[in-house]
Amino acid sequence: MCTTQEDIGYDFEDGSKDKTKTPKPNPNIDGRWAWMIVLSSFLVHILIMGSQMALGILNMEWLEEFSQSRGLTAWVSSLSMGITLIVGPFIGLFINTCGCRKTAIIGGILNALGWVLSAYASNVHYLFITFGVTAGVGSGMVYLPAVVMVGQYFQKRRALAQGLSTTGTGFGTFLMTVLLKYLCKEFGWRNAMFIQGAVSLNLCVCGALMRPLSSKKDANEKGVAINNSEDYHAKALFHSAKSIKSNGVLHEEQEKKEGPANDEVLDNVQAMECKGKTRRGKNLYALCILKRVSRLTVTIKKGFGTWYSSYFGTASLFTNRVFVAFVFWALFAYSSFVIPFIHLPEIVKQYNLSTQNDVFPLTSIIAIVHIFGKVILGIISDLPCISTWNVFLTANFSLVTCILILPLMHTYISLAMVCALIGFSSGYFSLMPVVTEDLVGIEHLANAYGIIICANGISALLGPPFAELGWRTENISIYCLHS
Repeated sequence: MCTTQEDIGYDFEDGSKDKTKTPKPNPNIDGRWAWMIVLSSFLVHILIMGSQMALGILNMEWLEEFSQSRGLTAWVSSLSMGITLIVGPFIGLFINTCGCRKTAIIGGILNALGWVLSAYASNVHYLFITFGVTAGVGSGMVYLPAVVMVGQYFQKRRALAQGLSTTGTGFGTFLMTVLLKYLCKEFGWRNAMFIQGAVSLNLCVCGALMRPLSSKKDANEKGVAINNSEDYHAKALFHSAKSIKSNGVLHEEQEKKEGPANDEVLDNVQAMECKGKTRRGKNLYALCILKRVSRLTVTIKKGFGTWYSSYFGTASLFTNRVFVAFVFWALFAYSSFVIPFIHLPEIVKQYNLSTQNDVFPLTSIIAIVHIFGKVILGIISDLPCISTWNVFLTANFSLVTCILILPLMHTYISLAMVCALIGFSSGYFSLMPVVTEDLVGIEHLANAYGIIICANGISALLGPPFAELGWRTENISIYCLHS
């Protein structure tokens, strides 16, 4: 994979005679605009991950509307969450070709379209296409650039920056749960999805804030190009003025000698000049189009080459054994976080806890504690005496333990305590880009993290339906014991 040091945010001095080049940090890294990138990523997590974590509200509406099984209806939410992450490797190709900004803007439009089309659903299978696939792909095209841009703009406080940006998931879960519940109650679930589609267009604004991290070399090249174009236009204006002046003198001499007899000749010459200018203009326009097409072709070819070499070339990420083990872990990890949000509303209904849950929903407890978990774990991981990997693995083990004991809790207080532990432990997801970068480096982060979230997407896709199957089997076993 041909990646230069400029691509990872460093410039070099070419004037030194030594073979060793000293890196100069890019001034944009850890700068003021870096915190605008954090804000953009924060809003993306609110609008995408927060909305997906609140789909339990819509899941209940779909069960009543279409009268389908819980397992089949749960596939709508699972498809949306899963495809958002599964398309990660392919979104890496878009990022390598078009950049994070354009990819995110296109994804925002596609996500909003998926929400709006889902408002006209006539059955669950229609939602598979409009909400699961269309909105899911759009979400993926915004989510991956939001994570990658934070990693590119930060060096010193990367874990804290990722933690702050991903707290949008917790804020979004809390806000979107309240918003969707209100919209469904006041306007019905169809109008609620239509309104949510309009809200999702703000993802395009978030994408516009993702300014590419440019180096000094790019700025110098751009300045040289601008200066060359200015010199060219100046010379052209000088020659035009000179020719106009000489033509004016020539016309005065001819008018004195020949008089008005040459007016028709001059008119013909001017007409021919106009036609010549029109032809030259058309030729220049065609050349501009051809030049842009050739540049686009080269960019696509280069982006595809970079993407292909990351997965299948000699510098493939899969030659890193630790990274392969990390991908294998990711195949099972994300479902542990998704399952409670999908099935907690049904658990509350089964154990007659709706009154207490209406006062303070269990999903909101997870969301609020999740915010503090991400920030606290990010601060701890940035400490020089603490290993990020130790924090990551400890929180992961705690989350899995809480998920296993969740079905054993039958009272609201016990469920609330376990949900609080789930929310805090799941804060380790903000460390995933950090540990991924430790494994592969910043230059491979987009492609590597695309693979990781793809594995998470498979986990999110299969987790809730299998959890539904296990829950149903447990209920049958309990029924058989009591009968």
